[in-house]
Amino acid sequence: MTFYRTTRLMLSGAAFLSLAGSAFALDGQDLLKKLNAAYSAQGGTITADGVDVDDTTVTLKNASFKPTGSGPLNIGDITMTGVEEDEDGGYYIEEAAFPDINITEDGATVSASEMTLGGISIPADASGDGLDSILLYETAHVGPFKVTKNGKEVFSLGETQMNLSLREDESGFDFDGAFKSMKADLSDAPDPQAKEAIEKLALQHVNGDITMKGAWDLGPGTIDISEFALDVTNVGRLNLAFKISGYTLPFMKSLQEAAKASEANPNKEEAQQALGLAMLGLMQQLSFNGAEIRFDDASITKRALEYAGSKQNISAQQMADALKAMAPIALAQLNIPELQNAISAAVNTYLDDPKNFAVSAAPAKPVPFPTIMGAAMGAPNTLPGVLGVKVTANQ
Repeated sequence: MTFYRTTRLMLSGAAFLSLAGSAFALDGQDLLKKLNAAYSAQGGTITADGVDVDDTTVTLKNASFKPTGSGPLNIGDITMTGVEEDEDGGYYIEEAAFPDINITEDGATVSASEMTLGGISIPADASGDGLDSILLYETAHVGPFKVTKNGKEVFSLGETQMNLSLREDESGFDFDGAFKSMKADLSDAPDPQAKEAIEKLALQHVNGDITMKGAWDLGPGTIDISEFALDVTNVGRLNLAFKISGYTLPFMKSLQEAAKASEANPNKEEAQQALGLAMLGLMQQLSFNGAEIRFDDASITKRALEYAGSKQNISAQQMADALKAMAPIALAQLNIPELQNAISAAVNTYLDDPKNFAVSAAPAKPVPFPTIMGAAMGAPNTLPGVLGVKVTANQ
């Protein structure tokens, strides 16, 4: 009797656990619905032939992505692991893995593998203006990416990694990214002149990395891209940096709504005009805080002077001297004496000993975009003063 009583208790317990598991099972269709509600604001929807749920793993079977205004793009099975439903009805996904890509068209093949998104937060309600209404991810990764043409590899990336971190006080985000081990084969340029220039500049095989780093402060809507750099071996490092304010969450939502309204309008000419006016109105909310373009030379300048000089039957030094002589004449048309002198001095310094060259803009206080547009149209020669433009070399 004890044996049968124990057996009944075990079976009853198993049945209870089974029912409990069913009661708290993930709703795959609800997840897909809320994913699309959030993603549609960014310009697209995801469809799937089926949604399979296995414990905390959700698989979108034969998924397709449809960008707004264009045809669907078949993806395949998307496997989401570590899926949890939040108390408010949203979802958190530890990782979403995408199938490898291998597409061939017109003799060119594009392939990519190891594609994942990590730390995905899907909002319960995407219609609000707060952080809890935005689709976010913490990491994005792509493994080897290659482009081959007629059997020859013409471009590749070893790895791509993007990271987005929400600050503990939820005041903003810090982000960074890297496109590592970039390689480009330019040796088969079809244009004879371009091919000659590539050979003389030793650019047949380009190798380098692209890195970026920045932050977004949500309150004032300040986006600070401190680094967006292309660093190429035996060429140099070009870094672009800028800082603007006014790009708040409501501003971003307004941009998305304007884009959606434009796509929904069947009259494309009218839609473009309306979108342009909407963008012009929204730009009134933005201010320019600063920017810099900086190039650190790694021997390309010397080769460029040698090549340009060979076209004129002069030496690289003579070419540099000619450029230094022409600079003041060309800059005189700007009608900005102070800046002209600074540019001429920087050009002379750089050509004498190529190290680095930078153009920066650092106004004393943020300048509203309408002010910049007004100066550009009415008195363009005042812009350098308004923006605090400086030109330096070898600093």
